[in-house]
Amino acid sequence: MRRLTVLSPAKLNLVLDIMGKRPDGFHELRTIFERISLADQIILSRNKSSKITIHCAHPDVPRNTGNLAYKAAEMLSRDFSVPKGLDINIIKNIPVAAGLAGGSSNAAAVLSGLNRLWQLGLNNAQLVKYASGLGSDVTFFLYNTSYALGTGRGEQIKPLAIKTKLWHVLVTPRVKMYTKEVFARLKLNLTNKKDNVNILLPFLRNGDLMRLAGALSNDLEPAILSLRPDFYYLKRKLLDAGAVGVCFSGSGPSVYALATSQKHALSLRAKFDRRYTQVFVVSTL
Repeated sequence: MRRLTVLSPAKLNLVLDIMGKRPDGFHELRTIFERISLADQIILSRNKSSKITIHCAHPDVPRNTGNLAYKAAEMLSRDFSVPKGLDINIIKNIPVAAGLAGGSSNAAAVLSGLNRLWQLGLNNAQLVKYASGLGSDVTFFLYNTSYALGTGRGEQIKPLAIKTKLWHVLVTPRVKMYTKEVFARLKLNLTNKKDNVNILLPFLRNGDLMRLAGALSNDLEPAILSLRPDFYYLKRKLLDAGAVGVCFSGSGPSVYALATSQKHALSLRAKFDRRYTQVFVVSTL
């Protein structure tokens, strides 16, 4: 096999609880991941050079070791003595630096794709070890699951057997939000902290959309809004357009609105402010 194409989906955080600061400098968190239909495509092709080359039309995607997909390929090439002749072509549909884990998903897609292309024979537990060393969100995408509980830095994954399919309108302002900057603004208040994960899960399992909407939460929202107070009005516009509930994903700036159906989501998008050019109707994958 000389060429392989793999799907690289985005994620949303239905809940993101920050539990405290860890000794390693990261934050302990509990989150519910949702895999969604917005996805990049990754085309992996062998070549006769001795290099790993990243190809992508998006100007903000790194073409070097700053790209997690590059790092993933480099690690596997090194550890299994595979010649580096590889083209990684990223067809980018997921907005960059948007709280949707596009780069992490790309890395996971490269890990699983190269395992097949290079016939390495790694099982999922072995791939997970590589993923956890690359980034906090990478591990989630190695599991064939629509929803998962993430703990630790987010790299400890427990798949959730939930069949509910959700529809969203996803809006990504053309503003990059870097995780480090958002966490620098975080002010933790752990007194009387709610267990938002266990509050939300029964509503998600039962498909109770109205109560699910009220349980969506993200502890990073105050930090995001401290950087961009105008995003409050984006949330307000989605609610005024008829969204059931609205929440930020990850460290932003992406905001997603919960809809009751595909038809409802399409009507929300049609009514939404046309000044926003990155507006997607997405569903659980």
